[in-house]
Amino acid sequence: MLETVSQGFQNATERLRGVRELGATAIDEALRDVRTSLLEADVDFEVTRDFLAKVRERALGEKVRTRVRNSDGRSVRVTPGQHFVAICEQELTALMGPVDSSLARADGRVSVLLLGLQGVGKTTVAGKLARHLQKSGHRPLLVAADIYRPAAVEQLQAIGASLGVPVHVGAAGELPPEICLAALQRARNEQRDALIYDTAGRLAIDEDLMEELRQIDERVAPANRLLVCDALMGRDAVNVAKRFSEHLDLDGIVMTKLDGDARGGAALAVKAVTGVPIKFLGTGEQLDRLEEFRPEGLASRILGMGDIVGLVRDFEEVVDEKQAEEDAERLMKGKFTLEDLLTQLRTIQKMGPLREMFEKLPGMGAIADQADEGELVKVEAMIQSMTPKERSDPNAIDKSRAARIARGSGRRAREVLDLLKRFFQMKDMMIKLGSGGGGFPGMAQLSGAGGDPTALLAGGAAPRAALSTRRGAEARRKNKRKQARKSRRKGRKR
Repeated sequence: MLETVSQGFQNATERLRGVRELGATAIDEALRDVRTSLLEADVDFEVTRDFLAKVRERALGEKVRTRVRNSDGRSVRVTPGQHFVAICEQELTALMGPVDSSLARADGRVSVLLLGLQGVGKTTVAGKLARHLQKSGHRPLLVAADIYRPAAVEQLQAIGASLGVPVHVGAAGELPPEICLAALQRARNEQRDALIYDTAGRLAIDEDLMEELRQIDERVAPANRLLVCDALMGRDAVNVAKRFSEHLDLDGIVMTKLDGDARGGAALAVKAVTGVPIKFLGTGEQLDRLEEFRPEGLASRILGMGDIVGLVRDFEEVVDEKQAEEDAERLMKGKFTLEDLLTQLRTIQKMGPLREMFEKLPGMGAIADQADEGELVKVEAMIQSMTPKERSDPNAIDKSRAARIARGSGRRAREVLDLLKRFFQMKDMMIKLGSGGGGFPGMAQLSGAGGDPTALLAGGAAPRAALSTRRGAEARRKNKRKQARKSRRKGRKR
């Protein structure tokens, strides 16, 4: 995702490696790399120029503090290059935000009018939004208002059936504005608290399309007008957003196929050019692959720092929170078996493509393309070929047992022994984290692990465990302060 932009920032960071002072010459050379990558990624020229000017002004105008306090309160050394990256992250976040990804209500229900050109994925997005609302406890109704594209109604009906969501289809000869109005009445009668209107698109914006959309808008007065844009359109996506915003008051944008484009400059420029924020990102074809857009998360990923918050959110989507807390605590104490590893690997598979998981891990974005989904299947097969005793006590697996496990899983004995070696390394990393070592121990080793799923588990579980530990520490500190206040009050009363 956005590899072209990421490469420019990585090149700029490399230029500043070893630089002791952020002078004008050093900054201009670094920004030259950034400028090239932004323009190659189809970011609007004016947006690029303004962004670079803000970064340059701040980099020259701010005093570089060589030592700062981290989240643990410890003093750490900061290089001029890291200071430059921090400025870039803040300006990228400001460029794409702020964003409120919540959906507004009207008439007591969430209603979404989806707009966009033909072929950008509106119907799939309609299904993804329905699933998103379902998970929030809503009872959505999908509306098939695209009566022109062949099989559009049937596609929406198939999506609705897979989700258990009803689809409102118009009668023969009924026009889209009438279909949408009838659907609104049906939602009221059936007490459906969410409506998603899937409208028709065109190959290009024309007056007939806009007139039909205006009529629908007037009839049903949707609370949210979301434009669906395809990142593969490049700079044209920004132009389309601008044209639509001139005819209708847009509330947000859903950017699709961002994971399929190395450039994706539309995601960076669309808010600055149109004033309309991106609310959601649609990645992949699965109906669960819709994420609320977080500018700070995408900015962090672009700069190669991952997105731990996004990773934890993905994790919490597919696991029980209480169970996750217990697992994290056991993981940090080293009480972790191959049976637990198997459970965690299956959880990872539910979280989405392995490549995306790597992109969200700090320092791992550069090797995301090496992530191999097949590795998960291999590891799962090897663990399933073990006896319950071997899973709970991997130390019992000698060369003879490894050969038997290999035969049962269709692998080689060396692969089984390699799995055990990585498993024990991962346990050591988690024990170090649990003992208060801080940071992400072993991250340098993980960077060379390619698509190793045990490495991904170590990286993915570490932030989860770290957050659990931090919550506990914060709770203890709050309780200690509370007790201190009580003692002071008692002392005053005496």
